[in-house]
Amino acid sequence: MNNKKVVLVVGAGDSTGGAIAKRFAQEGFVACVTRRSADKLQPLVDGIRAQGGEAHGFACDARKEDDVIALIEQIEDQIGPIEAFVFNIGANVPCSILEETARKYFKIWEMACFSGFLNAREVAKRMVTRQRGTILFTGATAGLRGASGFAAFAGAKHGIRALAQSMARELGPLNIHVAHVVVDGAIDTDFIRDNFPEKYATKDQDGILNPEHIADNYWYLHSQPRDAWTFELDLRPWNERW
Repeated sequence: MNNKKVVLVVGAGDSTGGAIAKRFAQEGFVACVTRRSADKLQPLVDGIRAQGGEAHGFACDARKEDDVIALIEQIEDQIGPIEAFVFNIGANVPCSILEETARKYFKIWEMACFSGFLNAREVAKRMVTRQRGTILFTGATAGLRGASGFAAFAGAKHGIRALAQSMARELGPLNIHVAHVVVDGAIDTDFIRDNFPEKYATKDQDGILNPEHIADNYWYLHSQPRDAWTFELDLRPWNERW
C-alpha cells in the first residue's frame, strides 16, 4: 500500500477536475476525488476504474477544518501518500456590489479561497515530512483583475493566488512544487453550452478550452524537473482576447 502514489483532487467536477483525476490515473496514480456529494462522483470513479485505474470518491465539505483533517488522515493511512494535490473549487457567482450580501460574499470566499488554505495546509504537512510533492491551484482571470459584477469571486481568486505565491516561496526550498494555473477562457462544459451558445459554437474552431488539454498541463507541471519549475501557467484559446 505504501508504494501507491495518490493524487487528491478537491473539487472534482464533471469537467476540469474530473479530467485531471483521469489524467493522473492514466499515469498510475490512485485518484482520490472529492465533492460535497459523493453520489455525483460515482460516474467519474467508475470511469477511471473501467480504464484499469484505481479511484476513490469522498464526500467532504472543503470549508470545514475537522472534515478536511479527517479526510487527509484517512487517505494517507488507508490508501497511500498524497504525491500531488489539486485544488479546483470555483464558486464563480456574479452579483452587483450594490446587491451583494455579506453571507454570499463570505460563502464565495470560503469556497474558493479559505478551503484551499485548509486542504493545502494539511497536505503540505505530509509532503514536507517526505520532502517531495506537488500542490496545484486552479486560478482564473478573476485572480489577476476584477471585473464588474464579480467582486466576491475576484476577491477569492486573488486570495488563492496570493496563498499559492506564499506557499511556493516557503515550500519550494523544501522540495515541494507549488503552482497556480490561470484558466483564462470558457471551458467545454454543459454550463457554457446551455448558457452561452454563441461561445460554445466556437468549439469546432478550438475557441473554448478542452478539459483534457487543461489536464495535460497539470500533469506537465507535476512532471517538471525541479531545476525548471513553473509557478504560474496561464491557459487560453488561441482566439481569446487578453
